[in-house]
Amino acid sequence: MASNSSNGRRAATASPPRQRGALTPRSLSNRSRVSNGKEILPGIDQRSQVARRYHDIASAIAVDQGGADRLSETRLQLVRRFAAAAVLAEQLEARLANGEQINITEHAHLSSTLCRLAMRIGINRVAKNVTPSLSEILREGQRDL
Repeated sequence: MASNSSNGRRAATASPPRQRGALTPRSLSNRSRVSNGKEILPGIDQRSQVARRYHDIASAIAVDQGGADRLSETRLQLVRRFAAAAVLAEQLEARLANGEQINITEHAHLSSTLCRLAMRIGINRVAKNVTPSLSEILREGQRDL
């Protein structure tokens, strides 16, 4: 290691400190609770009616797309935005059904946003591949022996 100069700074031969790139994935133990799947939304009571509905919608869409484990992060974020907009639209519709006035422009905007997000996510169900792999078939055959 290079010696310090008289002004307390490292000499030019010292290597710079290693920095992790801004987009380098964090270790599994150093990620947020949302990234680790412990929470669906940060800092809220996950048991509230709105949080449960949000989770139900996001989960159902993920299942329709073949499972959350098969979604890219971008698609997962679109699913989350769709779920949030759907919950807001349902709240507006509940107020309408109760005879309250709603902002029809807000409802139309939410409906349009939901349509655009649905087109990006995909509206067709994607079957999850449950066909066993060759190695699984061979392992099962060995167990039968």
